[in-house]
Formats: sequence, C-alpha cells, structure tokens
Amino acid sequence: MNRKELSSILIKPAGPDCNLNCAYCFYLEKGELFTPARRHRMNEETLKAIYRQIGLLTNNYISLTWQGGEPTLMGLPFYRKSVELQKKYAPYKSVDYGFQTNGFNLNKFWARFFRENNFLIGLSLDGPAHVHDKYRLNKRGKGTFGTVYDNARMLLDEDVKVNAMIAVNDYSVQFPDEIYNFHKELGLTFMQFIPILELSKEDRGINAPFSVSPDKYGEFLCRIFDLWMNDFSDGMPATSVRNFESVFFRYAGFESPECTFQNECGNYLVIEHNGNVYPCDFFVEENLLLGNVNDSLLADMLNSPAQKEFGQLKSRREPECAECKWLNKCFGGCTKDRLKNSADKNHFYFCESFKMFYEHSDERLTKLANDWKAKNL
Repeated sequence: MNRKELSSILIKPAGPDCNLNCAYCFYLEKGELFTPARRHRMNEETLKAIYRQIGLLTNNYISLTWQGGEPTLMGLPFYRKSVELQKKYAPYKSVDYGFQTNGFNLNKFWARFFRENNFLIGLSLDGPAHVHDKYRLNKRGKGTFGTVYDNARMLLDEDVKVNAMIAVNDYSVQFPDEIYNFHKELGLTFMQFIPILELSKEDRGINAPFSVSPDKYGEFLCRIFDLWMNDFSDGMPATSVRNFESVFFRYAGFESPECTFQNECGNYLVIEHNGNVYPCDFFVEENLLLGNVNDSLLADMLNSPAQKEFGQLKSRREPECAECKWLNKCFGGCTKDRLKNSADKNHFYFCESFKMFYEHSDERLTKLANDWKAKNL
C-alpha cells in the first residue's frame, strides 16, 4: 500500500485561546476538549517532539503553519525557540512557515522576525472599518479595525509577506467591490475569501445569523472574479485570489493545492497545544483524535485507518453530484460545509454558490488555462 507523505502541518500552540471575541469564531468553544484550565500553552517538550518528527520524515519539504486561537499569545520568544529547534532537529528540511493571526498583538519586533525567517502571514482583515468591525470585536465588545489596519501597514512597510484572510458573512457579502478595492489599495494584493457557515449556539438545528447564504455568496464570488479579471495586464493578474487560483489548477489539468477542490481530504494534520493530533482544524473533536505527537508518529497517524476513513467522507457525495458537470472542479465541496448544513447534512451548503460561479467564469477560466498551457507545456 502506498503511504502518503506528510507535507503540511497546522499547529495551534495556544489552543483555542484568543485575545478577541469575534462573533463568528468556531474555535473558542474547543476549550471544552481540554483541561478546565483557562490558559492553554504548548510546552517546549511538545515543540521538540514536533521537530524531531519533522526531521524523520522521508520528504525534504514541509509546510508548517501556526494558527489558533491566536498564536501571538505564545510570545515572540516561543517562535525564536521554534526556529532554533528546527535548525537543531530538522536542519536538512526545507520548511515554509505560515502564521495566521488577528494582527492585534503585532509590532516591529514581530515583523522583523517574520521577515528574517521568511514567514508568510495570514492576516484576518475583513475589509474597511464598517465591515471588519461588524463581527471582529475585542473582549469588551469594541471594534478592532484601527489596530489591525495600522499593523497591516506596518507589516507591509517592513517587507513582510502578507495574505489577507477575508471572512464573507451575511453583512460583508453585500460589499464585494468595496472589500476588494480596500485590500488592493492598502497593498494586500494576496487575498483569500472564506465563507462563514456555523450552526447557531442557541439552536443547533439552524444556521447562525451571521452565516452567508448560498445565493449571496455565489453573487459575491462572481463579482470578485470580475474584479480580479479586470485587473489583468498582459495576461497576468495584478492581484492573487487564492479561491480562483486553486480552481485554475483544475482547469490546467492538475490537482488543486486546496483540499476543498480535491476528491478526498485528510492530507494534512493539526496539532493542538498539548500534542493531540486531529485530521483537520474544522474537525478538532474528541471522536477524531488520531493520537499525540509525544508518543505516536505523525507519519503513522497520517496513514492510519481513522485518517483514511475521515478523508473518504468527502468522496461520499449525494447522488446528484454524479450528474453535475462541475464535479471534476468542485468535488462536492468541503466536508464541513455539508455537516454544518442545518437543512440537509448530505448536501453541500455552497453547491448553488459554486454552480453560479462556474457558469459565470468557465469560459474565461478555460481560455486562461489554454493560454497558460500553450506557453508552458
């Protein structure tokens, strides 16, 4: 049997802890999985165990992303130690570092560390103040836009690589032009749009009110695609939108790098602050615990029957998918967007959205792919 190679790890060193209280966050409640302690932090022994195992992997490349909760809560010395441990235990591995943050705690010391160690920052900035502050609030219920905006500019001034992580919710979905142009004018020309779908905490049988509807998200994607295409010059885009670039791989005849657009998922691992390992950050759940990095091998957990069974959930699509002409582009969407569909757990919640998008963009994406293949293949 062919064993999969681990090429991507997502680490949550502060667990579900965060200094903000964003209304649509799905991860704060994960604190219930761990000890009653209010503070969750990764210790050095667990950090060493991760790098020892990275050093043992057969492949030479690994993508390692720090996430949360909020990873800056660990403090900058933790990440300096992390880089030291990588050089000690995995010196011959090529490690690409990512860091997903709400941006609130950043300063020039963080920025210089990120630049010197070639970190790619995923910065949560939903748009201009009225969009960002709708749901991204601090513990006192106040908006966070001013601080995050200033720190975004600081990161760019310090030549840090930054990707804007933009949540699309029931409010922001109304402002595609304003959001796209805001980020472009700020200098955040690498963008990723993330549709929000969560179940209501009060009534798990319905979707939370901030969830974006399929029809509105479809319209949003189509408009963002038009803005993206309008910014092309000499056949090259002026901005990078991960949503469209991931789809473009399929049009060019390659597997998409994004698991949403693959036939199965389960190709990366999530490590919590205490070393517990899970198949996906959307599925950090007690019944999906694969093991612990302190006493089990990451490579074995990636190739375990439990991980394989989880990955195959994605390919167990509803019968209508087999007849859909977009199946080889969409692959039934993300598993979590079926299980969090309060109306039908077997139906991909954003199915309508992607049908709208593919109908709208197919001709132009096909031409882009054909032009690219003529030049490069």
